[in-house]
Amino acid sequence: MGIQVVIPLAGLGTRLRPHTLVRPKPLIPVAGKPMLAHILDRLIGLSVEEVIFITGHLGEQVEAWAATSCPFPCRFVIQRELRGQAPAIALTRELITHPMLIIFADTIFDADLSGLENLDADGLLFVREVDDPRRFGVAVVEDDLITRLVEKPPEPVSNLAVVGVYYVTRPNDLFAAIDHIVARDQRVGGEFYLADALQEMIVRGARFRVGPTPLWADCGTIEAVLETNATLLGRSGNDIRGTIGSGVTLIPPVFVGEGAMIEQSTIGPFASIGAGTKISRSDIAMSIVGGHCEIHESAIRDSLIGERTQVRGARGNLNVSDHGQVTLE
Repeated sequence: MGIQVVIPLAGLGTRLRPHTLVRPKPLIPVAGKPMLAHILDRLIGLSVEEVIFITGHLGEQVEAWAATSCPFPCRFVIQRELRGQAPAIALTRELITHPMLIIFADTIFDADLSGLENLDADGLLFVREVDDPRRFGVAVVEDDLITRLVEKPPEPVSNLAVVGVYYVTRPNDLFAAIDHIVARDQRVGGEFYLADALQEMIVRGARFRVGPTPLWADCGTIEAVLETNATLLGRSGNDIRGTIGSGVTLIPPVFVGEGAMIEQSTIGPFASIGAGTKISRSDIAMSIVGGHCEIHESAIRDSLIGERTQVRGARGNLNVSDHGQVTLE
């Protein structure tokens, strides 16, 4: 039996503004491709029946991207009211007929998903040890089974943070648990969390195991996106698809997209340059530059620059969304 994958991505992405005012967060590029593409790459080789995207803010862009770039059959559900993770998942109720893999779209991960269909439990939650569990939903584990899930505990009860990847073999039980927590208005910070619904399933007798996550890279803030870009480039090394002209120094790792042209510049380390971008007489490090930009006579680092942006004479770090213009004489 195959798996249905559910990816909620209706959030506004306010911590990534101004970029998310014109582009949904999952389509922001990291190490040469959108966040969402990295997530879908992790599903290659699984028996995926379909991917169900839960969209909202700028959802038409996700649909357009998926139409040409999603390697699996896909459908879309619109979340019109943002009340939290659990109500978002519940919107797929009428579509789910198979075991369900839920993946939140702002986290790039590595995990072994190959054994899901042979799991000897009701579900599997992927976790990673963290130093400060108060920021996350955490799992308390005894005898290889989760006994308790707590969302953002004020006092640490476990250091195993749930990374936003959940496999549930009996989705109807999950939907019933979501109905239960919504009916009793069980919110955290005004939102209904998936962890509380899963905890209700545990109370009702569900058996969940945990799986390790060697890579868990957050993309929730500008700083986190740049750090994740550096992490992924460090794993993949140089990927040069554009034209490197004279007087160019590349400091690995670097990604340069197709059609990009670079002259008389130093690029890297940890720099991603989008397709069709032109760069001259500039130094760029620890940054993501979108496609079809023009950057000249600038020295920038720790920057996130949207598509079709023009930069001349800039120094330091920039945070500029699509179609921006920065000129400093």
